[in-house]
Amino acid sequence: MEEWIPLLDIFLKSPSPETEASLWLDQASNSSSSSSSAAAPINRSSFVSLLKKQCDQNSSPATKKVLFIETLPNMVQSKILSFLRFEYQRFFVSDLVWLAREMLGSGGSKVVDFWVQRDAQNLLDRIPKPKFDWITHLDLDSADDGSIGEDFDSVPDWLSEKVGSAGTILPWLPVSYNDVDSEMLVVDSWDGKEMTQIREDMEEDQREVVDNIDHTMNVGLQADDHEMAVNLRAQVTNFESTSGVLTLCNEIRKLFLEKGRDSFRVLALIEPWNADDETAAVLLSNLQSGSEEDELGWPSQVLCSIVLPKFLSLEKSASRVLMSSTIEFCKIHQRAAEYALVFPLILRREGINNFICEVISRVLKECLHLGQISGFCQKLLCGRTEERRFMFLPCHRELISDELIWNESLFILFQNILIHDVPLSQDSVDCLVSKVQELAERYSKSLKFGNFLLHFTAKCAPMLQAHKYQLTESVKCTNSLVTKSILSKLNAL
Repeated sequence: MEEWIPLLDIFLKSPSPETEASLWLDQASNSSSSSSSAAAPINRSSFVSLLKKQCDQNSSPATKKVLFIETLPNMVQSKILSFLRFEYQRFFVSDLVWLAREMLGSGGSKVVDFWVQRDAQNLLDRIPKPKFDWITHLDLDSADDGSIGEDFDSVPDWLSEKVGSAGTILPWLPVSYNDVDSEMLVVDSWDGKEMTQIREDMEEDQREVVDNIDHTMNVGLQADDHEMAVNLRAQVTNFESTSGVLTLCNEIRKLFLEKGRDSFRVLALIEPWNADDETAAVLLSNLQSGSEEDELGWPSQVLCSIVLPKFLSLEKSASRVLMSSTIEFCKIHQRAAEYALVFPLILRREGINNFICEVISRVLKECLHLGQISGFCQKLLCGRTEERRFMFLPCHRELISDELIWNESLFILFQNILIHDVPLSQDSVDCLVSKVQELAERYSKSLKFGNFLLHFTAKCAPMLQAHKYQLTESVKCTNSLVTKSILSKLNAL
């Protein structure tokens, strides 16, 4: 095991270990092959065998064994899977497929870290699938061509029972008239008038759904709950002392956490975002109870209903009291900070401004550690839309977009992230390079865009070597005070 420590150390400390790990394995393999010792050889096959080795999780005999790779930190597991994907052609495909499927939990029986699960799935997707893999699932020795053809042409049992029934609607689908509701419309020929009527009915149903969206928040609430929420809404904006706010917090906690009411709906009725900053700060400080097991649970609901709307409409620097209480809340509930505050803020429909950029930068810097920020950037820049899990109240949906709006303030945000020494992943860097190429002409004279590029080339230099030519051409399109400095750093790559 000791001989693998240098390699595991590379995966632990290097932000992008693919090339370094590959060189180490090549050197170790050559040294092992030239050595006459009886020790086990060090190569790619033995490395995969080590990862697949089963280990006891603890001393209990009843404990289920886990793979060696699963005993490593999640960050190391993710980097190893990324390395296997990077060099999949130099490994046995069957070993990689088996390992990736085991890491995914064998059909959902394990709880897998998000980034580990994603890298394992990416490994499976990267490996080319055999063209005739389906043949292995056929028992050709026990069946002849005739039986296979009969099984293929056969119909389900429930459908076979209908074959002999009389009075079928369609000759090729034995469904009788009795099986069909008398009010169901059966179209046996193309009729433009009938289809027009159906289309109009569907459009009318859709309009009814849209008209009823505003009323869905009241569905499922009892009359006394609705009345209590309305009373609380009237109190939110009329407090003159902290004691009154504390009483309100107790009533909200009693309504949600003790009675088990639908907090998301009731919070929309209470409208706590209309409270002044001092009241909102007291609400945050006294509504911190709740479980953090679900990133979309109670802490996230508190954040997205009290402070998120305030920050979404921010047109000046956030008040000190609101910012301080938000930071303290987010330090305790880091997942809620990401899913219910940072994500929806950065996806603001009009794009973030300098004041919102300042809020996001402070939350990231003071509440999340570097690995979390790196993962957030990767999810934001490279993740699919369905991977961006975030929440907000339905009444604020029009303020939030599904896509990033790139502007100068967003580049300032990424500059702040780079200044904070966040280790961006290679795919995050690739996405940023793509955006630089796309927007270089638009922000050719922007000093803010230039400062971002200056920090980008300085902090991510090892990962920009493959993009040196493209970045140089993009930077040549700019004309700011830092253009020459950026070109100088690119030439030094």
